[in-house]
Amino acid sequence: MFVDTHSHLYAKQFDKDRPDAMARCQEAGVEHIYLPNIDRESIDPMMEMEERYAGQCSAMMGLHPCSVKKDFEKELYEVESWLGRRDFVAVGEIGTDLYWDDQFFEQQKEALRIQVAWAKQYKLPIVIHCRESFRETVEVLAPLQDDHLRGVFHCFTGSLEEAQEAIALGFYLGIGGVATFKKGGLDKVIPHLALEHLLLETDSPYLAPVPYRGKRNESSYIPLIAQRVAELSGKTGEEVGQVTSDNARQLFRKLA
Repeated sequence: MFVDTHSHLYAKQFDKDRPDAMARCQEAGVEHIYLPNIDRESIDPMMEMEERYAGQCSAMMGLHPCSVKKDFEKELYEVESWLGRRDFVAVGEIGTDLYWDDQFFEQQKEALRIQVAWAKQYKLPIVIHCRESFRETVEVLAPLQDDHLRGVFHCFTGSLEEAQEAIALGFYLGIGGVATFKKGGLDKVIPHLALEHLLLETDSPYLAPVPYRGKRNESSYIPLIAQRVAELSGKTGEEVGQVTSDNARQLFRKLA
């Protein structure tokens, strides 16, 4: 059995065939899917999906860095309100992004600090997005690590040195479709990492693994990612599925 720790299956790209996509997950052995939030517009469809597929899907709450604009305080107010209203499995996805736009980068870092504080308050892990901004994100997180901060670097595509730094900071690494790309770079990283530090994810509908690269991604493709991790780590697909699923349950558990 497998777990997809990061999927936007509530996105509009699945509006025409979401039940079929969920059925394919079952057939592929993907037993649980974690849903990261983006901003206030994604909350309703995410919550509706969690309710419809209770026991199969779990929602997070957070503000994506690409949604941090001039009015980010209003967006954060919505996040804070939801965190105080009901249980979530994580604060995410949050972080920084220098790939799309750096206009509000200082606001992104401030939003990250605020949401890390909420994660500590509610004893929740954080799910980190850091596209083209790994170093800058670590510079924010490192001073905040007080043994009460845990989480995952979602869609990790960095170097071995960056992987080791993230692990030393107390974080898992989310491995997705990029691991299957010929020039993705993770073939030089994964062989040197223990499975105990890894989670599997799709980031659906984005970053589909080979042989679906360039097409819509979905959670049923997790076994393809698991098989690639198995090849690179010298393990079996079953071992990868078991260990990474155990890791997911350990990370997303509710702390007392």
